Amino acid sequence: MSAAKSALPRSQALKLLRAAAQVSRNAHAPYSAFQVGAALLTDTGAVISGCNVENASYGLTICAERNAIFHAVAVKKRKFKAVAIVASGKQMPFPCGACRQVLAEFGSPEMVVLVAPRAKLADYMELTLGELLPHSFKF
Repeated sequence: MSAAKSALPRSQALKLLRAAAQVSRNAHAPYSAFQVGAALLTDTGAVISGCNVENASYGLTICAERNAIFHAVAVKKRKFKAVAIVASGKQMPFPCGACRQVLAEFGSPEMVVLVAPRAKLADYMELTLGELLPHSFKF
């Protein structure tokens, strides 16, 4: 967890991480075998999730975080308090640069970002979007 006081109660963080872990099992990852799930907590308390979907033409692959954001936009949700990202590997599944920028389009620098390996959800790391992407591109 980050050094600052947690912005989410541990019980709420674990609930969001479990939602991300559950959707990660739906990932289409035949090339990397790296299943990723993301769960967004909206400003109204709704949870919207997405998983990675790989393609033989790698440029057409979509990450879990962007999948979740695009799903949220499709159901008219555009304000988020937190995102949880969980993956099947052993390392912390930090979002790629493209996902960080898409998250920055909809989240504030104070938005909570939780990351954890699926096998060890209780060992999650918490940071803010501002810590992950301190100088995001803005129009």
